[in-house]
Amino acid sequence: MRRRWTVGTLLLGLAVAALAVFNLFIGPGGAPPGPGPQGTTTAAPGFSTSAPAAAATPAPAAAPPSSSVGQTTGVPNAPGLPTIPESQLPAEGRRTLILIRRGGPYPYTRDGVTFGNFERILPRKASGYYREYTVPTPGESGRGARRIVAGQAGDKYYTADHYASFKFIAEGK
Repeated sequence: MRRRWTVGTLLLGLAVAALAVFNLFIGPGGAPPGPGPQGTTTAAPGFSTSAPAAAATPAPAAAPPSSSVGQTTGVPNAPGLPTIPESQLPAEGRRTLILIRRGGPYPYTRDGVTFGNFERILPRKASGYYREYTVPTPGESGRGARRIVAGQAGDKYYTADHYASFKFIAEGK
């Protein structure tokens, strides 16, 4: 028995295929995937994993890497945000700071992606200014709620509650 294809069925198939290609190459973020830093390939926007990647993928560093792990950036705190000394971050947060300073490699594929600052808690900056990095949470099977958000000028912020609040990280203290 032979299946009869109608124009409507073909158009619907083409529309679905076009949408799939659009999401794969352009996606909701508006930027196509492609070569990332150090020649790596970034994932298509909208795709994420809840578990660490099998092979760590480097992502762009938020600030120039420094050889001194405890070095202070000299970036002033944004008005109204509480401050947390680097030494008071959880151990996982301090390890994430080291990775950010080194420029990776990062254990999660979403580390280093643009943070949109939709909550408007951090100072308003141009799109792409902030990058987010996972601070692993013991006992969590996925990424958990803890993050470090790093600005291009070297400013870094910690959130333990998935962007509901932030603390400015006083590095080197």
